[in-house]
Amino acid sequence: MEKGEAAIGGAVVWSAVHAFIGMAGRGLASIDDILLLFIYLELGAMVGIYFKTNHMPVRFLIYVAMTALTRMMIADIQAHQRPDWEILIISGAILLLALATLIIRYGSARFPSTSASTSP
Repeated sequence: MEKGEAAIGGAVVWSAVHAFIGMAGRGLASIDDILLLFIYLELGAMVGIYFKTNHMPVRFLIYVAMTALTRMMIADIQAHQRPDWEILIISGAILLLALATLIIRYGSARFPSTSASTSP
């Protein structure tokens, strides 16, 4: 493990703990806080998979983007109290990311890659 990889993993853990302590200090957790913890969880899983396989799982980046867009949409709805065009645009972006995930999963199942360690 390189220093940079450990620094990224440490930063994700430190940020998640900091967010959790902030929620505990307030005595409540909003949906925005919970989605932020999901983002940290996805980033942590991505870093863990990278440590084990030395490959960056692109799907997790898409999951992070989908969760971040969901947080943005919820914050927009809470701020404006009425739906507008931004909601449709964000929903469309989430749909496109979901379709991209579907395509990536289908492609990896249909055409699995061979790693250098398994080739003769």
